[in-house]
Amino acid sequence: MSVPDAAGGDEMKQAKEIEDAEKFNFMATVTKAPKKQIQFADDMQEFTKFPTKSGRRSLSRSISQSSTDSYSSAASYTDSSDDEEGTPREKHQTNSKGSSNFCVKNIKQAEFGRREIEIAEQDMSALISLRKRAQGEKPLAGAKIVGCTHITAQTAVLIETLCALGAQCRWSACNIYSTQNEVAAALAEAGVAVFSWKGESEDDFWWCIDRCVNMDGWQPNMILDDGGDLTHWVYKKYPNVFKKIRGIVEESVTGVHRLYQLSKAGKLCVPAMNVNDSVTKQKFDNLYCCRESILDGLKRTTDVMFGGKQVVVCGYGEVGKGCCAALKALGAIVYITEIDPICALQACMDGFRVVKLNEVIRQMDVVITCTGNKNVVTREHLDRMKNSCIVCNMGHSNTEIDVTSLRTPELTWERVRSQVDHIIWPDGKRVVLLAEGRLLNLSCSTVPTFVLSITATTQALALIELYNAPEGRYKQDVYLLPKKMDEYVASLHLPSFDAHLTELTDDQAKYMGLNKNGPFKPNYYR
Repeated sequence: MSVPDAAGGDEMKQAKEIEDAEKFNFMATVTKAPKKQIQFADDMQEFTKFPTKSGRRSLSRSISQSSTDSYSSAASYTDSSDDEEGTPREKHQTNSKGSSNFCVKNIKQAEFGRREIEIAEQDMSALISLRKRAQGEKPLAGAKIVGCTHITAQTAVLIETLCALGAQCRWSACNIYSTQNEVAAALAEAGVAVFSWKGESEDDFWWCIDRCVNMDGWQPNMILDDGGDLTHWVYKKYPNVFKKIRGIVEESVTGVHRLYQLSKAGKLCVPAMNVNDSVTKQKFDNLYCCRESILDGLKRTTDVMFGGKQVVVCGYGEVGKGCCAALKALGAIVYITEIDPICALQACMDGFRVVKLNEVIRQMDVVITCTGNKNVVTREHLDRMKNSCIVCNMGHSNTEIDVTSLRTPELTWERVRSQVDHIIWPDGKRVVLLAEGRLLNLSCSTVPTFVLSITATTQALALIELYNAPEGRYKQDVYLLPKKMDEYVASLHLPSFDAHLTELTDDQAKYMGLNKNGPFKPNYYR
């Protein structure tokens, strides 16, 4: 082994000293640099607990005044017009054809919204396939459809499909937070009479529905609803119009419940199709859509890490199953509350503890409702929650969390970001409330396009079936979609996965007592 000479050692030592000196000088320069204090434009301000505009809003949909001016960047990406003063109701807008038969946030966003719709079409091939197959026959020619659903790129594809099949459509939103403003603008530019924008007030919400229904020289003969608000409005305010409706298609558990109530009371004078309980809605939209979108909504609003968090999910139906599967996969400790022993048993066998909410509420980090019921989370539960507990709803209705009970003088509301409120108790405890108790995924994030294609195709077929059904096939009652149609919807989506069905032989079909072409399940199968 060679030993370095003394001269070489001195040169290396000198170089090391120079290097150390340079590092010291650099660090000294950094530490002497003046520190800049970050200044926020506005401090957090306390939000008004009750609406101050004339005309008190109903408690069922009451929202803080400031909430109507906010929007989720997830659901509406380029809503720069949101800062403009005034409501769209006060603005006169026309599309490129000179029509003003719409009310949206900003018609100038139409080009961007059209791109959003085109992107959605790429993953809704089955609905586009139905459009191409049936547009020559125009099975909805003469149909005048009034709709009240979420207005997103995916529902825009459905609306434009209905128009391509011959229908005239007028549309409003079923949720004051879920409208994608640029998509509403694109629909208006295409000639659809759409009345919706993100952040509507209570009064705006009902005004938009009324504008869809009440138009001189135009009377709806079909209803497509999500939540039952449109059906309720027509039934109460326009009874003569309601009697002439040929069919109602409803896709939410809340709306279906309302329809069954009307039917039981003998007040449902038109046939209605319960899409919510169709297999292609329950087992796909409710399950797979929520499995993916629950995490998206929670992450975008709270940046929460789920590993080790204690979460209680109220309800273990298809929505609850989807939510629990996603949360469990990320390491959350999940508890379930249930009223149905069958669903409770399923939860137990899936590895979840079934509890009463009162038993665990103090330890929970996240509380999620997905029952479709009312007052699932009460003020008593909210008072007992730990500091920083996150509370949100994945059911359609905004009644599951008793938000109204939080609008009291002793509690302070603080808006920390879009759709995120901190409710502050006198002792300093904060509860994080998302979307003011409304549907989390569509209010605070987006939902998977493909699974919505399944639901949209089911809705389109239900409308076609009710509109073209011979007199007497459907009476004044609530019906499930025939299984043959459920299976047809599923078959339209299989090519996306390059899936190939096995066909029964004649002998096998005879043995099972089935038609070779289906349906393969009885009508009561869910």
